[in-house]
Amino acid sequence: MTTLADCRALDAQDPLRALRDQFTIPEGVLYLDGNSLGVMPKAAPARIAEVVTQEWGEGLIRSWNTASWFDLPQRLGDKVARLIGAAPGEVVCTDSTSVNLYKVLFAALSQQKDSGRKLVISERSNFPTDLYIAESLCRERGFTLKLIEASELPGVLTEDVAVLMLTHVNYRTGAMHDMKAVTAAAHAVGALTVWDLAHSAGAVPVALNDSNADYAIGCGYKYLNGGPGAPAFAWVHTRHAGQFEQPLSGWWGHAAPFEFTPHYRPAPGVGRYLCGTQPIIALAGLECGLDTVLAAESFNGDFGAMSALRAKSLALTDMFIRLVEERCAGQGLSLVTPREHAQRGSQVCLSREEGAYAIVQALIARGVIGDYRAGDSQMPDILRFGFTPLYIGFEDVWNSVEHLVQVLETGEWRRPEFNRKNAVT
Repeated sequence: MTTLADCRALDAQDPLRALRDQFTIPEGVLYLDGNSLGVMPKAAPARIAEVVTQEWGEGLIRSWNTASWFDLPQRLGDKVARLIGAAPGEVVCTDSTSVNLYKVLFAALSQQKDSGRKLVISERSNFPTDLYIAESLCRERGFTLKLIEASELPGVLTEDVAVLMLTHVNYRTGAMHDMKAVTAAAHAVGALTVWDLAHSAGAVPVALNDSNADYAIGCGYKYLNGGPGAPAFAWVHTRHAGQFEQPLSGWWGHAAPFEFTPHYRPAPGVGRYLCGTQPIIALAGLECGLDTVLAAESFNGDFGAMSALRAKSLALTDMFIRLVEERCAGQGLSLVTPREHAQRGSQVCLSREEGAYAIVQALIARGVIGDYRAGDSQMPDILRFGFTPLYIGFEDVWNSVEHLVQVLETGEWRRPEFNRKNAVT
């Protein structure tokens, strides 16, 4: 049986433990929800204040030049590129994940408009906004959206498929696709791939160029710790960079925005994914978050930040699974997340036929913050726990499971206040 002493020994040997000092974590909180909103970097308040009071307050409009506001989306994009297997100049940070998905899916569909292909394939359990946007675009552009189970890949890939749109790590289960293999299967039948990296960037190693992917977008406020509603990012493979269409052809994506010409001329490469004036204060917060992840590079040399973080992430999630199975046996919990490392993101999801929401609320009241996702006809309700190795340790894992044991064994979760649904679950 694993003991608290075992967990403390692992923490003492952990080379990444000093990275936790980059964050402000409230006393008494065990935060297992970085897959929804990352913890605040200590550097963020001062940096945002600097942007507000000095760059905006004193520099005013001059700061577009003097404080390098103008190229901030590209500079931050280059930082994201180091985490997702992209090259400098291939990524921009801008807009929301949903807006960027609209842009890249539109681009992919435009490339296929004369191919005779009319199917867009996605998972039935994909994040809902991805499906809603795909529904809308397919309806507008004469394509058909077909939803499948992950187990049906690659059998559903036929020469009728225009685009395969997948989230790399499933938000509900934590299951991870083999990006390289899936992309190769899609390309074999002439389909393009669109990858959502919302639960991948900063959580698992991603190799967009090595996987030969076509388009990708991702989130800035989860594992990248950019703050609530932080700008997202967009990537396009260089083979498409000169030909893809941008549906939101705003002035910031113009080849020369300050020429103020009446007709749109797209910027070269990924720069055309920019649209309107950029949210500088939010981008400043995102940069603080990106720097916390990139700090792990110093622990892994030429192998990058994600290799070091991935090793600890797998150890943390292995430990959580083992402790839950050792200590919560007979309590109705079932493991949803794959055990195989190659198929697992950086979260562990448990299902329970009864009380999943209330159990999560009882844990939150104790300071163990995870979250809940409603089930469907295919799956019971989910208790979801994210493990961000930048600030989670092995003793945190032990203590989280200890609280879970107590909530279950005492029936604490049955209390009325834990069964009242909040607006955000």
